[in-house]
Amino acid sequence: MNTFLRIPRGARAAAALLGLAFALFGGPAHADALGTIRKTGTVRIAVPQDFPPFGTVGPDLKPRGYDIDTAALIAKELGVKLELIPVSSTNRIPYVTTGKADLVISSLGKNPEREKVIDFSIAYAPFFNGVFGPADVKAAGPGDLAGMTIAVTRGSIEDLELSKIAPATATIKRFEDNNSTISAYLSGQVQLAATGNVVAAALNERTKLRPMTPKFVIKNSPCFVGVNKGEAALLAAVNDILAKAKKGGALNTIAMTWLKNPLPADL
Repeated sequence: MNTFLRIPRGARAAAALLGLAFALFGGPAHADALGTIRKTGTVRIAVPQDFPPFGTVGPDLKPRGYDIDTAALIAKELGVKLELIPVSSTNRIPYVTTGKADLVISSLGKNPEREKVIDFSIAYAPFFNGVFGPADVKAAGPGDLAGMTIAVTRGSIEDLELSKIAPATATIKRFEDNNSTISAYLSGQVQLAATGNVVAAALNERTKLRPMTPKFVIKNSPCFVGVNKGEAALLAAVNDILAKAKKGGALNTIAMTWLKNPLPADL
């Protein structure tokens, strides 16, 4: 028997087609990243590659750092393999929003703009952003930056926050990655640099060229794991893992390894 489907016009046509789609395909698909991770047996985590001690490449050419250890901890607790995806400060969030990574663990700070596009876990690492420079350069606050040149990594928290408070006569030189920012500072292209406290500490351990002394804090910004919007199950699983790691001491061990200090009590 031949069946003839007559399509109504206008809104009735749209409703009819929608009903047909539901009948044929069982309704709209719902993304479930946690389910996919468990099905494939792999979690893809975006991590830094040029931001010690959070993420860098060791002498054996393997990634290492606070964020890499945290990623490994989460993968282990999920019971899946870990796939590390190196990212920069400018592309780390797009990697999650476009589905190239399941999570981003890349010294990621939280702000209202970022909260519009991704969700954040509970904090997993301490971090503060500040202005650093040679001991003989005086800069006790934003007003003292007038007429000075400051290096910063484009799109980073310190870039966003420094842009809000720097005087109009300050020159903010933006670089595409952290290595370029630090190189500009060490070579004397700029007078000061805006970066994280752990970055300054790591640099001072590696070289005595232009030691970075703290001038003032821009923002206290703990690190969070980034999760795509709508992935409540994955976010809850990550939060459970981090809470357990804080209570059991696993995160404190990571902090002592890479920051040489215990986790703050209020993290």
